[in-house]
Amino acid sequence: MPVDKAKESAALAAVNEQINNNVHIIGIGSGSTIVPAVQRIAELVKKDNLDLICVPTSLQARDLILSHGLKLGSLVEYQELDLAIDGADEVDEQFNCIKGGGGCQTQEKLVAICAKKFIVVADEKKWSTNLGDKWKKGIPLEVLPIAYKITKKEIEKQLGGEVVVREGTEKIGPVLTDQGNFILDWKFDSSKVSNWSDINQKLKLIPGVVETGLFINMISKAYFGNSEGNVQVKTNSAIVSA
Repeated sequence: MPVDKAKESAALAAVNEQINNNVHIIGIGSGSTIVPAVQRIAELVKKDNLDLICVPTSLQARDLILSHGLKLGSLVEYQELDLAIDGADEVDEQFNCIKGGGGCQTQEKLVAICAKKFIVVADEKKWSTNLGDKWKKGIPLEVLPIAYKITKKEIEKQLGGEVVVREGTEKIGPVLTDQGNFILDWKFDSSKVSNWSDINQKLKLIPGVVETGLFINMISKAYFGNSEGNVQVKTNSAIVSA
């Protein structure tokens, strides 16, 4: 499928450029785009005899690491990573990013903040001028189950928009994160947002919010593939990166 080709091309380009003998501990993201990335990492580890430890951002990532015979690490053991690679739901021209469509944003952000370099891979449709231009499902928020109604009410009161509890597709009731929390999706009016850093801070200060799906100016490089297999690399000039 064209989208799969786009994701695969982006993942392979990123791994081929970023993985080398100087990279020893990496964070492995979650989602469909990460699958070909991990496959390629495993090939390079075997081919070049690399000593590489992989820190997962989810149960899915953990299973991917183990199923490809890679060394598994954790944030309990390693708080400084050479690199983290992950997917994205949307990235804007200021390199702000929405993540959490798969419900793993808290662990993904923890891994990303520990990395010297955070890169994302995605199909070209995930690049936009402003957040919300293409991603219409809202900002994912991990919240404490006991607080979800209070948190929902407070977000709508302070920031407007609509907050919905994410429901499971093959189960009755809310989606649970790997930490056992709920996910709220805040559907915002992008025309009323001028400063995403400010919005992120306001969301994090609302009681009950564990973490947001807003990654503010954390990306060093973004790799966007298209259906023909071509890849465009976007570099964040605000962050020193190789």
